[in-house]
Amino acid sequence: MTRSRTTTESKVRDQVNAKARPKIRDKVNARVNAKVKATARARAQARAQAWAELLRLPALFTVPGDALAGAAAAGATRPNSRTLLAIGSSLCLYEAGMALNDWADHAEDAVERPHRPLPSGRVRPASALAAASALTAAGLALAARAGRPALTIAVPLAVTVWSYDLTLKRTPAGPLTMAAARTFDLLLGAAATTGTTRAALPSALALGAHTFAVTTVSRRETQGGSALAPLAGLATTGALAWKLSRGPAPGRHTAGSDPSATLAAPTDPSGQGAALPTALAAAYAATIARPLFHATLNPSPPLTQRAVGSGIRALIPLQATLTARAGAPGLALLTAALAPAARRFARKVSVT
Repeated sequence: MTRSRTTTESKVRDQVNAKARPKIRDKVNARVNAKVKATARARAQARAQAWAELLRLPALFTVPGDALAGAAAAGATRPNSRTLLAIGSSLCLYEAGMALNDWADHAEDAVERPHRPLPSGRVRPASALAAASALTAAGLALAARAGRPALTIAVPLAVTVWSYDLTLKRTPAGPLTMAAARTFDLLLGAAATTGTTRAALPSALALGAHTFAVTTVSRRETQGGSALAPLAGLATTGALAWKLSRGPAPGRHTAGSDPSATLAAPTDPSGQGAALPTALAAAYAATIARPLFHATLNPSPPLTQRAVGSGIRALIPLQATLTARAGAPGLALLTAALAPAARRFARKVSVT
């Protein structure tokens, strides 16, 4: 009797275990799968973060305004399909420069900025160089699609970007080369949209002057110790803001028109034509003047880097000001609307 009862209990126990075993196995598998997915998701996010840092994604918001300002200066009040191609080309060439910059600097960054994607090992140098090459090819292809005038600007722009990153960055010609790159970028929008660049040259030179000043400041962003560069940048900002806020926004330009009025328009008795450019010029000055002033008083690396970051973001209101002065208020407001997004994303990924 006892043996029969024991046998029955054993059978019942085996049946219960047989039913419970798959459930336990399923729970274990579910937990393992969840951990695997979480690990894969974390790796993907870390990889995306590394590439976002490498390509300085928040700085991308400062690129479309170049083409839009160029198109407006050349006489277009609204972008066309070729303008969009120019924007795409600019974005590709800009990101090519970012990837190539870190590839060329990865040995130096290993000492001064070991947290960067390449020295930290989060992105391989070969991958960065491959990305720079692919993005350059894509940028030139988009420019070619926009037409021969656009390609004739995009080629020297690409050459300027690669020359700066590989050889000219640490030479006295570095800031001038970077300024030339932004100048070409604005002219690319004009050439793609209208086939001509003459009327857009004054706006391009104004953008180049700002870029020259910011790049000069950036040369000391890791060492600090120089108040002269931020002081010169502050003077450049004041001169540009004053010049761009004078007089009303000029009328639309056409190919062959005199571009000399772009930055110095006659006085408008009503003052209505100057309202938007003046407001945007004030926003431009407000974005960069205070950080430059702080860097002048205390040229430490943190304050110098903050001034450089503000100088990059100040490109957006400067582009908007140039666009408004060219008689395209709609495009100017569209450009200015990129500033909040640039500021928000800059809190997550550094633009320098």
